[in-house]
Amino acid sequence: MNKTLQTDLLEIESLLELVKKQGIEYLNKIDERKTSANVHKAELINLDSKGLGARNTLQLFNETFEPTIVSSSGPRFWGYVIGGSTPASIMGDWLATIYDQNPQAINGEGDISANIELETIQLILDLFNLPKSFVGGFVTGATMSNFTCLAVARQWFGKNYGKDFAKEGITEKINVLTATPHSSALKSLALLGIGSNNIIKVNTIEGNREAISIDDLESKIKTLNGQPFILISSAGTVNTVDFDNFNAIKKLKKKYNFWWHTDAAFGGFAACSDTYNHFVKDWGHSDSITIDCHKWLNVPYESAVFLIKEEHSSLQVESFQNSNAPYLGNPMENFNYLNFLPENSRRLKALPAWFSLRAYGKEGYKNIVENAIDLAKYFGSKIKESENFKLLAPVRLNNIVFNISNNRNKENIDSFLTQLNKTGKVFMTPTLYNDQKGIRVSFVNWRTTKNDIELVFKEMNRIINIIE
Repeated sequence: MNKTLQTDLLEIESLLELVKKQGIEYLNKIDERKTSANVHKAELINLDSKGLGARNTLQLFNETFEPTIVSSSGPRFWGYVIGGSTPASIMGDWLATIYDQNPQAINGEGDISANIELETIQLILDLFNLPKSFVGGFVTGATMSNFTCLAVARQWFGKNYGKDFAKEGITEKINVLTATPHSSALKSLALLGIGSNNIIKVNTIEGNREAISIDDLESKIKTLNGQPFILISSAGTVNTVDFDNFNAIKKLKKKYNFWWHTDAAFGGFAACSDTYNHFVKDWGHSDSITIDCHKWLNVPYESAVFLIKEEHSSLQVESFQNSNAPYLGNPMENFNYLNFLPENSRRLKALPAWFSLRAYGKEGYKNIVENAIDLAKYFGSKIKESENFKLLAPVRLNNIVFNISNNRNKENIDSFLTQLNKTGKVFMTPTLYNDQKGIRVSFVNWRTTKNDIELVFKEMNRIINIIE
């Protein structure tokens, strides 16, 4: 064995103790750590011939990169819809790294850690009150979840023409209807060869809404003259967390032939609350659903799940089975994730989610979700009452979209956001809403409190008065 590697193995306990101490210090001071960092320019370097060893490498990391690590898992990082990591999910994530499993099989010899994943999917279905008729699995994020679901939808579309698109390639124009899709869904269409521009845009409901107009949807469906199509609906649009009318879509599905995919990356968590679960009424009738766990479930990156109805399992296997390892017979017998999703090599991403779900249960996630929504409404009320800022859309759930008020120079919005983020006290992201520049804030982190909002709002008012 390499001498440096052998030394590190003998010192593994003290090395991990160093990392534990550093991690605890980060978590204990996460409120104080900045949300933005100066740009670190990568240098052209050569790899050492002998290696530094783990202890010296940790020191090098701390000198070079650690100061640029921001509190993206902290209470005032309000951009990109990033959740934090609950204590239990950190435990699960550490163990996932230590055990280093490749969850594929559920029986037989060798690694059968996929059983943990299957159980975690059942917990997620129960959390969201979804039927157990979904087959699910973990992927890296909403992009790969949308990709997985839409790949099966693509296969379903081909079968309507008696073709196997997974083997033969796409030979028919695939009709995709949607109103306000997330960019990850469009990227998935590009990756799948369907085409990110190959969508039939459905109008949204009038009156500052992002949800599908059901009347226009049915009108667009009728122009297809009975052709099959894929519908991408939203359980929480990325700007204003608007929801499509799933009850109305369910009724359309009885009349027309289409694959119904629902992107519920973070909005699906409305199901955790008795107060807000009406937003997702009847979403369980979808053929497939995307859920992002490293958002409102508050587990470490990378973590998302796809949910696809079990009745489509054969299409799923046709889409993802390895060509040199064909799956014969009933795909649900001798289940193996190798045949149900894109990746052959996978981390045990389900374990952090399993730990967090088991640790906090339905009540814990109800509290996390409702607290975030209460904070969003509180922040929205402060903006609404402010002379310096204005809301661009009503606060429906956990996102805020706002701008500089009319009596201010709205051209300064870019400068305002830059200066605000530079303080390192908060991080927000720019957006475009109804052709207006705006700023988007998302509340999903379990640590955020009203004190954070008071601190940030005070800073916002200070900066707006400086730049004008």
